Amino acid sequence: MGKKKTYSFSYHVYQSFDELRAADQKLVKSAIDATRNSYSPYSGFQVGAALLLENGQIITGTNQENTAFPSGLCAERTAMFAAGNQFPDVPYTALAVAAKSVKFPVTEPVQPCGACRQVMSQHEIKFNKSFRLLLYGESGEVWEIEKASALLPFSFHPKL
Repeated sequence: MGKKKTYSFSYHVYQSFDELRAADQKLVKSAIDATRNSYSPYSGFQVGAALLLENGQIITGTNQENTAFPSGLCAERTAMFAAGNQFPDVPYTALAVAAKSVKFPVTEPVQPCGACRQVMSQHEIKFNKSFRLLLYGESGEVWEIEKASALLPFSFHPKL
């Protein structure tokens, strides 16, 4: 009979945006502001991401839907791919994600999809360096996860 193993991680919950450090507030605010540029005419679910690079640059991204579903792209990946193009050799420090909807309240912090989690994990492998996630919900609550790859413990990672 095989051996049972358990995977778990802990994260910090801030009840209010105001509890964050000033730099984290700025990053989350950038993600919230980015939701305005979301192209989401089908779902009405507007997601913004703000990526802080080690060089101090902040790159934002938004979800982009397309009538030829699933040709759209998530906010997290638009930010990460833009950073990969503009700053290919610079690791990430933190990624903030915010969402709102024209159809329903987004009270709980939004979490990245599986594809975004894989891209995050790949970046940590590439640079051998983890980065934090700040996930925001319209209630004001923020979840801080110290290591993005914690969200995908069994990621696909070929030797680079």
